[in-house]
Amino acid sequence: MGTSPGCHRRVIGPADHAAVPPETLPTPAHDAVAHYRAVWISDIHLGTSECQAGHLLDFLRSFESDRLYLVGDIIDGWQLRRGFYWHRTHNDVIQKLLRKARKGTRVVYVPGNHDEAARQFIGLAFGDIEIADEAVHETADGRRLWVTHGDLYDGVIQHAKWLAYVGDQAYEFTLQLNRRFNSLRARLGLPYWSLSKYLKHKVKRAVGFITDFEKALAAETRRRGLDGVVCGHIHHAELREIDGVLYANDGDWVESLTALVEHHDGRLEIVDWAALVRAHAAEARRARAGGEAVPALPGVAQPAVREPARVMARLGLDR
Repeated sequence: MGTSPGCHRRVIGPADHAAVPPETLPTPAHDAVAHYRAVWISDIHLGTSECQAGHLLDFLRSFESDRLYLVGDIIDGWQLRRGFYWHRTHNDVIQKLLRKARKGTRVVYVPGNHDEAARQFIGLAFGDIEIADEAVHETADGRRLWVTHGDLYDGVIQHAKWLAYVGDQAYEFTLQLNRRFNSLRARLGLPYWSLSKYLKHKVKRAVGFITDFEKALAAETRRRGLDGVVCGHIHHAELREIDGVLYANDGDWVESLTALVEHHDGRLEIVDWAALVRAHAAEARRARAGGEAVPALPGVAQPAVREPARVMARLGLDR
């Protein structure tokens, strides 16, 4: 059975789909690469300054898997049309994904709304990466999961795309404001705080949108006769049942730094990489204070754990 390199947040297993308390799970090994049956990541948004490609690279190095699903918004075509930005770490992410596919991982790319141009290549392969409109994944315990980005079940995207563009620019502005705010918090010794998440949870209409989105996907999954759905799109990691249907959202790699993984017994789990990085930073500070060797992240060689000060400040790790 694979062990998680990250914090155990929500776990659904083959027996009763109930959450398993974190204390019942094995402690992750700090000197071994984890192996999963399947991994889902989405909303990376390569081509934007807010993409946390360095952390994603560390996560990709931390595991091997039989299948890897890229669940949309991998490259942000919307932002690239407004102004070109491409950091060298974005190339590194692409190369790492291609290398995984070349070495035997089945990599399936399901485009989203920000990389919708890739939908014209559905049915083709790009460097051993399959491009598909959607997919159905069968877990080790026999559950059939529909894999889709989810934008086709977003009423704003379907009926008022101009409003989605406006919302995207507003989100980008919020992230930039959030970065400056957290740089100040970091200097004051305060932890990272997400303005966008706060607004999502406090603004009634935003909460209602998330709920409607989740229910719409659960209903469509039930209509298709499947057991669950794995999606992205709304940058809100979640793993729960909705009216008897498993709803899994793998989150994003802009703020949340989360992924969905399947262990070899069919157990599903959301890995919170940001929480792991924060815990590692605290452990490293304690080690340095005690004159001890600084530990490496699980499954990641120490030289790979590097981040620009800008990103470290955003996560509250530069103090």
